[in-house]
Amino acid sequence: MGNTLRFLVTAGALAGALAFAQEPTTPPAPAPQPGSSDVPGRAARLSYLSGTVSFQPGSVDDWVAAELNRPMTTGDRLWTEDGSRAEVHLGSTVVRLDGRTNFSFINLDDRTAQMQLSAGVISVRVRHLADDEVVEIDTPQAALSLLRPGEYRVEVNEQGDTTLASVRSGQAEATSGQAFTIYPRQQVRISSPAEGGQPVFDQRDIPPADVFDSFAEDRDRREDMSQSGRYVSHDVPGYADLDPYGTWRNTPQYGSVWVPTNVPPGWAPYRFGHWAWVEPWGWTWVDDAPWGYAPFHYGRWVFYQGAWAWVPGPVMATPPVYAPALVAWVGGPGLGVAVGGGGPAVGWFALGPSEVFVPAYAYSPMYIQRVNVTNTVIVNRAVFANVAVANVAYVNRGVAGAVVAVPGGVMVAGRPIAAAAIVVRPEVVARVQVVPVAAVVPDRGAVLGGRAVVGAAPPAAVMNRMVVTRTPPPAARVAFDRERADLAAHPGRPLDHAAAQNLQRSAPAARQQFRTASAASRPMAPATRSEARPSTPARPAAQERRTTEREKSTKKGREKNTKDRN
Repeated sequence: MGNTLRFLVTAGALAGALAFAQEPTTPPAPAPQPGSSDVPGRAARLSYLSGTVSFQPGSVDDWVAAELNRPMTTGDRLWTEDGSRAEVHLGSTVVRLDGRTNFSFINLDDRTAQMQLSAGVISVRVRHLADDEVVEIDTPQAALSLLRPGEYRVEVNEQGDTTLASVRSGQAEATSGQAFTIYPRQQVRISSPAEGGQPVFDQRDIPPADVFDSFAEDRDRREDMSQSGRYVSHDVPGYADLDPYGTWRNTPQYGSVWVPTNVPPGWAPYRFGHWAWVEPWGWTWVDDAPWGYAPFHYGRWVFYQGAWAWVPGPVMATPPVYAPALVAWVGGPGLGVAVGGGGPAVGWFALGPSEVFVPAYAYSPMYIQRVNVTNTVIVNRAVFANVAVANVAYVNRGVAGAVVAVPGGVMVAGRPIAAAAIVVRPEVVARVQVVPVAAVVPDRGAVLGGRAVVGAAPPAAVMNRMVVTRTPPPAARVAFDRERADLAAHPGRPLDHAAAQNLQRSAPAARQQFRTASAASRPMAPATRSEARPSTPARPAAQERRTTEREKSTKKGREKNTKDRN
């Protein structure tokens, strides 16, 4: 199964987050790691779609039409029909799918992002790779570990008996009975062995770029030249999509802020989109706008000089922590009367700068600090000890049109919010309560994002194909139908770690789709990251200059942004 990407949040980087990056040149002090039962600090973003692309959440068997901005996590799968393409961002790493490609996340957490490629073609760009990070792409023939930042391409033919691994820049290692190192400008063809034999490795020079490679290069260039990269961490998926849809302004109070342009009348954050139920976070916002990912899962919103402005989190050494939706929930009898429609009503508004996000899911003291201080400036960390949401004077609560509410049935079915929403009147806002959770129980429609089931799906032979893994996969996701009774017992709260594990242990045994890679012999020992790259061609001088100038420009912009914030 596919790429095993691991990204470890280092203790030093975490300390940098807690210091709000006010001293970016000072080495951060060690800090404890997040709790083992915490939810992941990241999700992948479905960032580009062309043609017919289908999506299957990991907890159901149905396929639906994929949608932009859908967060992806463990067990989620994509399928592209012939002539179609898709793109997934995971921090500063991007994976692009060509037509007739079956791709899924086997595992995605703070330390591991394990992906499956059982058929088709993917292009992978790894922008940053620390010494303790591992990227692995698992196919039917081998587990491919990407050892350096670079550009890679992996192909599996329709029959599933051949893998082509290409390294344009970087370095990779293929493992399946033996380990084979692939250097820049090289391609290795890995063929399935005869019964009981070893896979066949055939090394050759990398072929010229094709149309799909050019597509990936164009997308990379767009991201590299993004103005928003001066203000937003490159580990925030979707920062490049801000450029054509808004402007950056410098403010004395908040530093650099981004203001969307050409928004619909009555626009407010978290109004034009829908809610989806995405385990393990629970209620998750999926925005309609093509730019609508980064500003709804990172940073904070504020109404500034007559317009809504997004305030990104401070740029730090550690990646910012993903949140399902940075909102405060409102409820109570007064809200139900205002909304009407029968049943419980649900309301919310965007959190403002320095306001604490309190998750509906279980969290450790370390997690609530990380998810907040990597997304907004909070000077007094004592606020995390006991946050009473009902007693906070939220800056956006009194903004006209900021509080949005719908009948609960709209939310639990994953239906569009704008068509059913009411803007809560000021007198109602004054008497409704801020509550810890949106206390409604999702149905299957929320898992599917309110989308209809489609027939476009990979062939059964591709779906059931066994793949080679180097990292042991986790237990399969709990089926939504099995967990719904537990969810109904605690409306609005996803299963905690222990409850999910109990359901996993009692689940019927799943069909085995993984074969563990072994490296009995090593014909070409891989270099460690601290060693020089053997046989690595030097970058062309023009490319070297472009990279250096871009890095200098990015550094200058970030230094200016840090100065603005302080």
